Parts: sequence; C-alpha cells; structure tokens
Amino acid sequence: MSRSVSRPAIVGALLKKELKAYSRDTVYLLLTLLVLVAVPIVFRFLPDSVDETITLAVSPPVSALIEDGKDALRDLGATDDQLAQLDEADLTGEQEGLLLLEFEDEEQMTGVIEGTIEAWQTEDGEFVFRDKDADGEKPEDAERVNVDIGIAFPASFIANVATGKDDITVTVYSDAGVPEEITGAMRSFVREAAYQLAGKELPVDLPAEESIVLGEDRSGDQVTLQEKTRPLLLFMILLMETFSMASLISTEVLQRTVTAVLVTPAKVGDFLAAKTIFGTGLSLSQALIMLALIGGITAENWSLLLVVLLMGAIMFTGVAMFVGSAGKDFMGQLFYAMLFTIPLLIPTFSIMFPGSVAPWIRIIPTYPIIDVLVRSTVYGATWSDSWGSLAYAAAWLVVLYGAGLIALKRKVESL
Repeated sequence: MSRSVSRPAIVGALLKKELKAYSRDTVYLLLTLLVLVAVPIVFRFLPDSVDETITLAVSPPVSALIEDGKDALRDLGATDDQLAQLDEADLTGEQEGLLLLEFEDEEQMTGVIEGTIEAWQTEDGEFVFRDKDADGEKPEDAERVNVDIGIAFPASFIANVATGKDDITVTVYSDAGVPEEITGAMRSFVREAAYQLAGKELPVDLPAEESIVLGEDRSGDQVTLQEKTRPLLLFMILLMETFSMASLISTEVLQRTVTAVLVTPAKVGDFLAAKTIFGTGLSLSQALIMLALIGGITAENWSLLLVVLLMGAIMFTGVAMFVGSAGKDFMGQLFYAMLFTIPLLIPTFSIMFPGSVAPWIRIIPTYPIIDVLVRSTVYGATWSDSWGSLAYAAAWLVVLYGAGLIALKRKVESL
C-alpha cells in the first residue's frame, strides 16, 4: 500500500528544484553577486552631507529702504528714538548658514537666481556679475556664488507699510531646489522686516507676499545623495528579481518541463505555491542583505521595513508570474518584462526629485512601496505614519499578485 505524500512535502521538493534551476542560471547568479558586492562599495563613496548654507538676495538694499523710509516716518510723527530703531534693525547681520547679497536691480537678482547671470565673490568680499553665456574667463581670485532665494521689496515699502496701505506686495523668488520650509521661513522674514523697518510702536498692517519659483520645482527636505540612493537601491533589488523569476517561469513553460512536474503527485496549486514562496523569498532575502550592507535600519523602523519589503517582493513575484506566462519566447518575455517594469519605475523619480512628480504618479502600484521606503529610511517614519500607504500598497498587491497567479495557472493548465 503506497503512502500518500503531504502537500508541504511536495512544495518543499518543488522549492529544491527551483533552487537548483536558479543556481544553474549563471547570468542572473553572477549579476546578483556583482550587485550585492559592488553596489554597497560604491554607495559608501556617495556624498553623505549637504551644503545647508542659504544665499539670500534682497532688492533694493536694506540700507536704501531705510533711508527712503525715514522721511515718511518722520512726517507721521515718529520720534528720533523710533527712527533710530531703523538703524538698529538687525536684518543684514551675519548669521550661521545665511549669506546676504543685496541688489540694486530686481531683474539682475532674478537672473542670478535663475542662473542666467553668474555671481562671483572676490577675496575682498566684493561681488562681480557676468552673463552666463559671456565669453572670457571667470573673474580672477573669485568664487562662484549660487543664490537660492530672493526678496524684492516694492518702492516706498516702509512708507506704505507705515501708512497702513493694504495693497503692498513683497515678492519672494526661490530657486527650484529650495525646500518649502526655507521658502516659508523667508515669508516670515518679510513680515518681521515690515515690523522692524516700520517702527515697532507704529500700528502697521503686515504686507502680503507672493512666491515665484524659478525653474523646475524640486522642492523637498534637503537630504544627502546617500539617503536618496538607499531606498532606490532596495526597490531596484526587488525589481531586478522580476526578470530572474520571469526567465525561470518562461523556460519551464516553453520547454514544457512543468508538464513533467504535474505528472507527479504535485498539483497546479503546489506548483504555484512553490513559485510564490521561492520568488518572494529570493527578492526579500536579497533586499534584506542589501539593507544590512548599506544601512538604514533602526530599532524603530525594522519591522516596518520588513513588512514593506515583503509586500514589494510578493507584488513583483506576481508581475514575474504574469510576464513569464505571457512571453512565447525569450524576446517576447523580455518585451513583456520591459512593458510592465518601466511604468513601475516611474515613481522612483520622487526619490531623486522630491516635489517634482505629477499627482497622477501616485496611482502607480509601486508608489506606496517607494513612499514607505523613503519615509522610513530617510525621514524616520514609523507605523503610525505609514498606514495609509501600506493599505494602498496592499490593495495593489492583491491586484498584481492575483493577476499573475491567474495568468500562470491558466497557462499551465493549457499545456
């Protein structure tokens, strides 16, 4: 009397077969080893700090604003003590992380912020300006200064504020790379400037301000290139195994070795379970190895990272199942792999250029995975900060894995 074989034992035997098949695929095996060895080494040489100095441009110079406003304040009955407060207003004093650059011409200031005009600072502190496309060498013994943000005060600013006019607009120009919190700080600077320049004891209304972003919007918190690259590498490891798994599945389907498997006590469900476990385990284990090598795991985020990487591994296993069952040959499998993976890569732009992505990118299935990876490894997000993205990722996981499972099941049953 023959003894029946349990389903776990059958799945275990199929997993051994999967491991042997993967170990024979020298191309993917060598590529995996190369990535796990070379990438962490290159990662260590990436910049791990950012220059947080903000160059602030002001037009016209604060001294000119003060001189123009003194007569208006005197006509309003300001005392000599109140006028003296204007000279004491510390709006141009040196502050750590802030370099002040004053312009007579607002158009020249906006040109410097946009980059069409170059600003150079000589050794004696003087500034030299030249057109970006101008011929000739740079000013001698001078260092290039990049202006991040500028404030343009209107004519008669102090007089208008002091008399309570309500149509005053102060324009804040910002470079596209300036974080939103810095721009907000400059708006606060505008309001404090109005308060100080108009005299602390005068009943003045604060001016309105408008913000103009010059160039492509790439606003967001300042993070190092290492911090930006870490979640990108984790995501790419998950994605890379899509090609490997799709190749293994496609080979079994095309060579019909799967039919030989189904002649044994193994059923289609066992075959699909083994593929799911192997594909998920392969992607997850390599992502965890990469995470251990490049860092980013803490006592607060380890469980969150484990869950989101597991979700990503299952999601890409589903994609691999769909791709592997769709291609009729190697070129067909490669075509479907590129067709599905390229759109899934689009949300990675949100890592390198935070704030620059279009709203529609949020509907791409991989966006919530990338969002949690970035928030947890860069900004220290925890479970409470990630429930929304995890729920969204779980919904897409069911869709993609379910589609891959159904496609592969139908393909196997049709052989």
